[in-house]
Amino acid sequence: MQSGLRKFAKMEEVAEENGGGGQGVVALLRWAAGMGISDLMPSSSGRVGPSSPTSSSCLGHSLFVSHFPDAGGRGLAAARDLRKGELILRVPKSSLLTTDSAMDDKKLAYCIERHRHRLSSTQMLVVVLLAEVGKGRRSRWYPYLVQLPRSYNTLANFTSFEIHALQVEDAIWVSEKAITIAKSDWKEAVSLMQELDFKPQLLTFRSWLWASATISSRTLHIPWDSAGCLCPVGDLFNYAAPDEDYCPENSESVQEITSLRNQPLDHSTHDLQLDNANQSDFSMQRLTDGGYEETMSSYCFYARKGYKKGEQVLLGYGTYTNLELLEHYGFLLNENPNDKAFIELKAEICASSSWPRDSLYLQPDGSPSFALLCALRLWATPTNLRKSVATRIYSGSLVSVENEVLIMKWLSKHCHDILGKLKTTVGEDNMLLGMIDQMIDFPSCPKSAVDIPQENEFREFFQAHGLTEEGTDQVQLTMKTRRHLERWKLAIQWRLAYKKMLQSCVFYCENIVCCLNA
Repeated sequence: MQSGLRKFAKMEEVAEENGGGGQGVVALLRWAAGMGISDLMPSSSGRVGPSSPTSSSCLGHSLFVSHFPDAGGRGLAAARDLRKGELILRVPKSSLLTTDSAMDDKKLAYCIERHRHRLSSTQMLVVVLLAEVGKGRRSRWYPYLVQLPRSYNTLANFTSFEIHALQVEDAIWVSEKAITIAKSDWKEAVSLMQELDFKPQLLTFRSWLWASATISSRTLHIPWDSAGCLCPVGDLFNYAAPDEDYCPENSESVQEITSLRNQPLDHSTHDLQLDNANQSDFSMQRLTDGGYEETMSSYCFYARKGYKKGEQVLLGYGTYTNLELLEHYGFLLNENPNDKAFIELKAEICASSSWPRDSLYLQPDGSPSFALLCALRLWATPTNLRKSVATRIYSGSLVSVENEVLIMKWLSKHCHDILGKLKTTVGEDNMLLGMIDQMIDFPSCPKSAVDIPQENEFREFFQAHGLTEEGTDQVQLTMKTRRHLERWKLAIQWRLAYKKMLQSCVFYCENIVCCLNA
């Protein structure tokens, strides 16, 4: 935008100025009103409120733009008391930015069709977005495009230092894979972008990362294109984890375990029959509080619960772990009821049952998932007895007190050993987060105000970004460095949540053992 994204460093500065509101948001809401976007209920004639380019805003009846510094930044708040299930925003199909909507550009349409057989729908949408950005003010979506974030914290944007700050091998692998896929997608699409005569800065991998992160973090599901759509104003809603429906898989309480400790073994000879309906479904879900409605030819959003005037209105995108939120959206939750901690397991444990590997994890409270508990109970059972106790195990019952004590002691020690191998402790991570917050709050401050030990991860960060200037009394952070600081903070927050789940598992197991031995 502004001469084809002008240079991304400049755009980041503009984004900072526009991030919390200002004239850019006013222009966006005025443009949206002209596009038929509205938070008014449709009238009997089918009109949805303001439709003139001179209308001051598309919002004001149900919603308004506000800033929530501790809950997602810029978002939408209730302009009045809202009822659960009430239609609160409607975005006409003509306002959605999709691959199809950009086909009015004949050259773009021709080139897209030529490459459709070899590029994915998501790659196509990334190219369309960059094409619209390249048009600058000539783009129909210019007021929307200029308000998009100029940088993202998705895993594909992490540097090597930030990736390794995650510390856990699985998380590092996911991050490196995200970057590899992004580079592969970019290389495959370069020839198409060259045919479209993209400006040099729009052909770079950096531009591709920005556009693909925009698609990953902001698109909503539509039935006719698996890539989804960019939905002006509708993508201002912040995320709410679907914790209302969350229920820990392992429902056994300590009291229930204690009451079962003296029950005899069930030597059932029935063959194990796994009900596929009970298998965990880990497929990604899109937005759950809205959707495209053919009858209205619009994307419609509904209140997920009752809201009081002034409250932030949130939408649920689906159930995501913190690592998935980082990968696709560039943020995480301090308290995520859907988070999971995957730990390295012996091959015999994974092979002892038919549960898929991604169902074997620790839950936010530290308790093992139902599948992991079953797998451990089977693994700790002599091979010749596994068939006879399988039905009992898969019904959620203990095999025996001895079996349960064995697996709880093993799991506790295993989690303790994993924690011991990680580079930093929970206490050290908390200290680092406090120091990072000081740096973010005071980007230009005396070095004496920030207590930086001579040998620690903070010093490694300084060295990685050329901030170890001897003889200076001030710590100066550029906007680019602050972005890296924010991503490093996210990496520490993720690993801290992971470690806390392992710590909780140790406490959980020790408590179970204590109750069983009472």
